[in-house]
Amino acid sequence: MPNDQTRPDMETEATEEEDARSAHVADRPPTAEEEAAAEEEELDPEVAATYKEAIERGAELKGEGEIS
Repeated sequence: MPNDQTRPDMETEATEEEDARSAHVADRPPTAEEEAAAEEEELDPEVAATYKEAIERGAELKGEGEIS
């Protein structure tokens, strides 16, 4: 079975590092119509509750990935 994985060359790694360090900004601000449409959207209470629960669980997480 052949190994389909490849190792990126130094140029690729340098470009990826540069991209990771560069500022990421929107190409344009939202239009008035887009802002109005976003404000009209109704949040699903179940999704909001699940999100809040995940945030609280993450805040109490200990171990790998912990920010100290």
